[in-house]
Amino acid sequence: MNNEQTTPQVKRETKNTIRVEFDRTPLLERLKAKFATTFFLQKVVFYIFRLVLLLGISYVILYPFFAKIAGSFMGMEDFIDVTVLLIPKHWTLDTYKAIFVENEYMTAFANTLLLSLSTAIAQTIVCALVGYGLAKFKFKGNAATMFAVIISMIVPHGTIQLSMYMQFRYFDILEIFNILNDAGITAKPYIANLTNSYWPLIILSITGLAFKNGLYIFMMRQFYRGVPDELEESAYIDGSGTFRTFWQIIVPLSVPMMVTIFLFAFCWQWTDNFYTEVFFTNNKTILMPDIVDIPESLVTTYQGQNLFYSAIYNTCGIMIIAPLVILYLFCQNFLVQGIERSGITG
Repeated sequence: MNNEQTTPQVKRETKNTIRVEFDRTPLLERLKAKFATTFFLQKVVFYIFRLVLLLGISYVILYPFFAKIAGSFMGMEDFIDVTVLLIPKHWTLDTYKAIFVENEYMTAFANTLLLSLSTAIAQTIVCALVGYGLAKFKFKGNAATMFAVIISMIVPHGTIQLSMYMQFRYFDILEIFNILNDAGITAKPYIANLTNSYWPLIILSITGLAFKNGLYIFMMRQFYRGVPDELEESAYIDGSGTFRTFWQIIVPLSVPMMVTIFLFAFCWQWTDNFYTEVFFTNNKTILMPDIVDIPESLVTTYQGQNLFYSAIYNTCGIMIIAPLVILYLFCQNFLVQGIERSGITG
């Protein structure tokens, strides 16, 4: 017992003695002892190597963004001046002004915002309900339904482009006309033309068949599979029904995941030009992809027109994604949490 009690005291006294002797040594000697060692040199070399590597990777990744942003502020003269690289000599906002006014940026912004919000909200709610049903309820056809969801993620959308257009170009409500004809009853066809409106995209979103809905359903299913069954069982014991349990217990837990789905759906619809080109054929509804064009006031025949036009297209892209960047800054925490809990990371 005595040895066990005195051993820590000896160690403590030894450390104190070494510390006191080190503090009494001259400053130069202490610096040599601390920094003139192989271990310290290895740390310095590794730190410099890591810093140079990170700077190089950052430069490769960020340089295109800096170049495009800088080019959006350049005047025509800068594109034929070989001394201009990233910093413009003739700063101007003419490109932004021309796109804003002549390409009807605010009209495209309002139309795209309304379309993206409506479809994103519908897809978030529908995918949450479908994902919850596939994750928590055992029924005949569960596996087949999930297989259909996976298939919807694999099938190229170009293969069903024509069929989707014809379905909404000659939209027969509930197939009433065909049913009456099959029954031998002659009836005036009740066919609606839903193209050149938001209805095709909204209907696809409500029915869970819109762009990337298969992925959203899969993500929600993976999330709900990680929710403990005890939470629902406790709610059922207390007399809560299925829908009440879902809205009052499950939905609050899945807010980060639902925000993630909403952001994905909103961003993809914001920049979509596949479905919008399929369903909007009269060019009267201006959406964000439609502003990518050369404003008439900027049309020129001077020597560097190709570079100048390329900068205009880049500026259009910057103005399109700018609202998404702002949205991400406010919702990035929910996005990270949702992706982490979706079960598809790594």
